[in-house]
Amino acid sequence: MLDGIKMAARYAWGLNGYLLNTLTPAECRLMIGEQLMSREQSFLSIVERGIYSNPKSPYLRLLKHAGIEFGDLAALVRESGVEGSLERLYDAGIHVRLDEFKRRIPVSRPGLEFAPGPHDFDNPLLSAQYSSRTSGSRGGATRVIMDLDLLEHDAACHHFMLEAFGVGGGPFGIWREVPPVTTGMNILLRLTKLGKRVEKWFSTSRVSVSPGSLQFAFFTYYTVLASRILRRPIPAPEYAPLDNAAEAARWLAGKKSEGTPAFFDTQASAAVKVCIAAAEEGLDISGTCFCIGGEPYTKGKADVITGAGCRAIPRYSMAELGNIGMGCAAPGELDDVHLLTDKIAVIQRRKQVGGGELDVGALVYTTILPSSPKLMLNVESDDYGVLEDRSCGCAVGEAGFTKHLSGIRSYEKLTSGGVTFLGTELLRLVEEVLPQRFGGHPTDYQLAEEEEGGLPKVNIVISPRVGEVDEGIVLNTVYRALLPYPGGDVMSERWQQGSMLRVVRREPYTTASAKILPLHILKGKRGS
Repeated sequence: MLDGIKMAARYAWGLNGYLLNTLTPAECRLMIGEQLMSREQSFLSIVERGIYSNPKSPYLRLLKHAGIEFGDLAALVRESGVEGSLERLYDAGIHVRLDEFKRRIPVSRPGLEFAPGPHDFDNPLLSAQYSSRTSGSRGGATRVIMDLDLLEHDAACHHFMLEAFGVGGGPFGIWREVPPVTTGMNILLRLTKLGKRVEKWFSTSRVSVSPGSLQFAFFTYYTVLASRILRRPIPAPEYAPLDNAAEAARWLAGKKSEGTPAFFDTQASAAVKVCIAAAEEGLDISGTCFCIGGEPYTKGKADVITGAGCRAIPRYSMAELGNIGMGCAAPGELDDVHLLTDKIAVIQRRKQVGGGELDVGALVYTTILPSSPKLMLNVESDDYGVLEDRSCGCAVGEAGFTKHLSGIRSYEKLTSGGVTFLGTELLRLVEEVLPQRFGGHPTDYQLAEEEEGGLPKVNIVISPRVGEVDEGIVLNTVYRALLPYPGGDVMSERWQQGSMLRVVRREPYTTASAKILPLHILKGKRGS
């Protein structure tokens, strides 16, 4: 409790200065330029202070086990640069698997095995100003310590994206969840730091005043109240579930009728729902610019959004790092983003996934910015994509972000409606929960992800051999299976609001080598 009070006091004190001192374009350019110029020094400083001077660091145990001292690493960086050094470290066993990072399994290497503590991957260099949790993305919610310095940095990056797409004049609105999920509040604070006034905050979740959530309710309403006192007003959240997309569509149509189409930040599938609702109600929302994340930006989604006369800016982020990719205004691919290489270093390693059916360039992340919530050193993600260096000429690229990432997808993970279920959890659902409840065998069940009209759908595939089942009970069983995981309540609510789950009676899909995987992506139906 004392730590919570101290954190609240630090946040209240820091918020005043944060809101009052907005960033100018010149300050944004200076901040990002300096960080890009000093990324090697920043990396070494983080490693020295956050790892080698931190006895609890899991990375320290890996480095010591490999016999790598700080002087060795510093010499390696001078010789090979940050990414070259990280590749050498990875090959020496200095990397952390996602399940290890999420503490589902011990960190295990030949001759070394240990279980990290609950906060051992937190960044010890932060002056924590508030604590939150992720939305369950990447397999269960985790504690995330946030720092207003990080939001200021991300606001500076945000400036270049707004400039590149010519949407800096507003009006602005968002459709994002309330705390404890961080995304919505972070977006509001970033835009406010740039002097932008957000007019609407629609939320798919309600502010809860239950004992376990009271601190987040206080955080939400304190921020709203303080922003108004300081004349940098942030809107109070308005509850709007996913099945009420028409409410957001009506607001966007109002902005269009005033001659000022809005910039609207939301999940990718939520943007599609808004466009569909606008068409059904005969509303004109053309000219709206959606900033989208949480799911792959596919042709199916793009067709619906552009069909409504709108456009979309993809954004790539992780709760553990904040924003890590900003949309390119001169994209080579539909989902092309500029990687924010002043705050992260990314390397790739080839990996066979899907039971060996797919060979991908898996993305591995390292913290470069001292204010990042988590300290990462070669942490494997479950994402893959295409990395390239390219000068595109848009404002984000001109700021110095020339490394592009596209074709961003996840393996062994189901991502629909902005929520995530990892392969390890899918195994339990299809091999234990469903067979125990409805009979049959593990190979009689499967989840199949597809997209229809730009909207994500998750089919619960059940073999006819299982016999008659009540589809409503099946759906409820799956929703309940989500709840034991941290953040499962958020995941379950959003899937129910979006009507994303349905039961399909057929034999599970097989791979080319006749394997039945717990998750099957219907590639042929993507974008239909």
